[in-house]
Amino acid sequence: MMKRLLLVSVFVCAINFSQAQNLTQVIRGTVIDKNVKNELIGATVTLPSTSPMLGTVTDVNGNFRIDNVLAGTYTIRVSYIGYKPLDIPNVQVNTGKETVLTIELEENIIQGNEIIVTADKRKDQPLNELSTVSARTFSVEETQRYAAAVNDPGRMVTSFAGVVSTDDGNNKISIRGNSPNGLLWRMEGIDIPNPNHFSGVGTSGGGISILSAQLLSNSDFISGAFAAEYGNALSGVFDLKLRKGNNEKNEFTAQASVLGLSFAAEGPFKKNYGGSYLVNYRYSTLGILSKLGVLDIGGVTTFQDLSFNVFLPTKKAGYFSLFGIGGLSAQNFKAIADTAEWEHFYDRLGSTFFSNTGVTGFTHSYIFNSKAYLRTSVSISGEGKGYNENYTDDELNLVKTDDESFQIIKQSASSVLNYKFNSKLLLRTGFSQTRSSFKLKSERSAVPGDELITEVDGSGEAYDSQIFAQVKYSISNKFSVNAGLHAMYLWLNNKNSIEPRASLKYDIGEKQSFSIGYGLHSQQQPIGLYFAQAIDANGKKFYPNRDLNFTKAHHLVLSYNYLLGQNLRIKTEFYYQWLFDVPVSNDSSTSFSMLNQAEGFISEKLINNGTGTNRGMEFTLEKFLSNRFYYLLSFSLYESKYKGSDGIERNTRYNGNMAGSFTAGKEFMLSKKPEATILGFNTKILYSGGYRFTPIDLEASIASGRTIETENSAFSKQNPAYFRIDAAISLKRNKPNHTTILSLDVQNATNRKNVFGQYFEPQKQSIVTYYQTSIIPVLSYKVEF
Repeated sequence: MMKRLLLVSVFVCAINFSQAQNLTQVIRGTVIDKNVKNELIGATVTLPSTSPMLGTVTDVNGNFRIDNVLAGTYTIRVSYIGYKPLDIPNVQVNTGKETVLTIELEENIIQGNEIIVTADKRKDQPLNELSTVSARTFSVEETQRYAAAVNDPGRMVTSFAGVVSTDDGNNKISIRGNSPNGLLWRMEGIDIPNPNHFSGVGTSGGGISILSAQLLSNSDFISGAFAAEYGNALSGVFDLKLRKGNNEKNEFTAQASVLGLSFAAEGPFKKNYGGSYLVNYRYSTLGILSKLGVLDIGGVTTFQDLSFNVFLPTKKAGYFSLFGIGGLSAQNFKAIADTAEWEHFYDRLGSTFFSNTGVTGFTHSYIFNSKAYLRTSVSISGEGKGYNENYTDDELNLVKTDDESFQIIKQSASSVLNYKFNSKLLLRTGFSQTRSSFKLKSERSAVPGDELITEVDGSGEAYDSQIFAQVKYSISNKFSVNAGLHAMYLWLNNKNSIEPRASLKYDIGEKQSFSIGYGLHSQQQPIGLYFAQAIDANGKKFYPNRDLNFTKAHHLVLSYNYLLGQNLRIKTEFYYQWLFDVPVSNDSSTSFSMLNQAEGFISEKLINNGTGTNRGMEFTLEKFLSNRFYYLLSFSLYESKYKGSDGIERNTRYNGNMAGSFTAGKEFMLSKKPEATILGFNTKILYSGGYRFTPIDLEASIASGRTIETENSAFSKQNPAYFRIDAAISLKRNKPNHTTILSLDVQNATNRKNVFGQYFEPQKQSIVTYYQTSIIPVLSYKVEF
C-alpha cells in the first residue's frame, strides 16, 4: 500500500513539475539609443528577481534573448557603459505570446572626468524626453487593466488629474476646462483624424475607439505646454506608438465579447529576415447589448475596423514600415410606427448616420551614424460622415429636417531629424505639409415643415504647412533646458502663427524634481467653419468666415514630483492658460464662443475677438503596480472662463470647478508559481462638478416649437455633481502554449442617473431632463496562442 501511495505521489509531482516547465515563455528584444536609435552592442539585460538570476547581453545587432522565463510579472534591468541604467517594471510574461521589447537607453552626461550613473526608475516619465511638463506615458496594460477603459486610451485617461469625460456614451474628454475639440491625435509621428467610431463632425472623440490594443505600444499623453514638435492643438495630445509584430514566430489572438468579435495575427515574413507583420480585424453589432436591455439603442448599430503594422528592415537603406487603421460605423433609427406610443418628439424621428475613418502611413527611418537619425513619412487619410433625419407628421408623411454630409481626404508628408551633437546637446527639427480636399454640405430646418436652410456648402482643397525646431541641453544629469519654435501656415487664407516653446527640469536628488514649461499654441478652425455659407443683399452666396485666424493660447505650467518610494509618488501641477483670437459672434450683443462648441457646423459670421482663461491646480498620488496592487488618486481644482462679443466674462460649458478620481486594482494568484491562474479586481470612482448650461426660455420655446435658450444667461446654471463607479473582474489562466482571459467590465456599476442636460419637448410642451448612459456591462473572452 505504501509503495502505491509513493508511486502516486511521484506521479503527481512529475505532472506538476512538467506543467511548471511548460508554463514558460521567452523575453527578447533590442536595446537602442533613445535619441539616434542605433543598436547598442554588449548591453546587459537581467531579471533581478529570478533565482538564479536570468540574464544575457545584446549581440552585434543589439538583440537579446532570455529563454525559459516562468509566466509572471518581472522588472527588467538594462545597463550599458556610458548610458543611464534603466529598470522596466511590471513586464508581463504570458505563455500565449513571447514578450518582445524595444528598449531605449539615454546617454549619461559626462562632467569632467566623472560619469554620473543614476538608475532611472520613474515610471511616470513620458517617452518623449522633450516633453517636460504635463506629460506621462501610458501602457497597453493600463488600457486593459483600468476599470471601464475597455482598451480605449480616451476612457483610460479620465483617471488622470485634470481630465474629465464629457459624455458617458463616448470618449470625448475635457482637459483643464478646455473644449474636447482642442485635442490632437498623432500616430507614429503623423497627425491623424479622430480615430473613433460614431464620431461627429469636428469632434475629437466617439462612441468606441478604432484603435486596437493588439497594435498599440507604450504611448504618451500630454495635457499642456507641449513640446515644439506638436502643433495645431490647444488642450492635449495623444502621441500613439505602434508595436512591431513578432519577427520570429507566428502568434494569434482571438476575442469574443458583447461588443463583437476580433482576430489578430502577427509573425515573420521569412526566417532570419527581421521583418514582421501585425494585423487586427474586428466586427461588431451592438444589438447584443440592446437585447440584454442594458443599452437602449432603438435601431441597427454596427461597426468594424482593421488595423495593421508592417515592418521591413534593410541592410543598408534603413527601416521601412507601413501602418494603418480604418473604421466603418453606422446607425439606423426608425420612428415608432404606432402613433399611440408617441410620447416624445424624438419618437417621430427616423435617422441614418454613418462615420467612416481611415489612415495609412508609410515611414522610412535611416540612421546616418551615432549622431544623426532621420524619419520621413507620407500618409493619406480620409473621413466620411453623413446624417439624415426625417420627421413623421400627424398624417404619417415623412418630412426631411436634417441633411448633412462631410468628406475630407488628406495627403501629408513629413520629415524629422534628430541630431545629437554630444551627450549634452540634442537637436530635433522637422516639417510637415498637408493637402486637404473636401466636400461639405449641411441643410437643416428650425422646426419640421420649415424650409431647409443651407448652413454649409463648399468643396475644394486647402494646404497647410508646419515646421519646428527644438533643442535639449542637459547641463548635468539633474538639470536640463528645452527650447524650441513651432510655425504653422494655412494657405487657404494666408494665416500664420509663430509659437515659442521652452521648459526646464531640475532633479533635486534622486527623489524630487521641479519643472516649468511655457508655450504659445494655436489651432486651425474646423474646415466646415471656413465654408459656412451666407447670402448677401444681392442674393449672392459668400463665405463670411473664410478669413478667420487660428485660435491661440499661452500655456504656463509649474510641476513638482516627489518619489515617496520606489513605487509611490506625489505630483502637483499649477497651470494657467490664456486663450485669445477665439471666434465669437459678429453681433456684439451675444455670448457665443467657439470654446463652448461641442460639434457640428456653424453658419453665422464670426470674428476673432473672443478670449478665455483656464487656471487650476492638480494633485496626484500614485502607487505603481507592485506586489500585484496599484492605485491612482487624482484631484483638481480649476476655473474656466470666457468672453464673447458682449465682453461679459462667463463660465465655459466645461467649468465644473473640481474633479477627482480613484482608480485601483488588486490581483490574486490562485496557484503557486508559475502564475497559472490570476484573479484580478479593478475599480474606478469618478466625482466632478457638473457642467454648465444655459437655461431654456419656455415661453419662447413653446412659441417657436423648438428649444430656445436664454441668451443673456449663457452657462449660468450648473448640472448636479457627477458621480460614477466602474468595476471590473478578470480571470487569466496561463496554460502550455496559450493564455486565456475572461473579463467583465462594468461602466456605471451602480446604475446611477447622472444628469446630462435639458431640452424643450414639443410633444409635451415642457422642459425635459435627460441623463447619461445607465449601467453598461462588457463581457469578454480572449485567447492568445
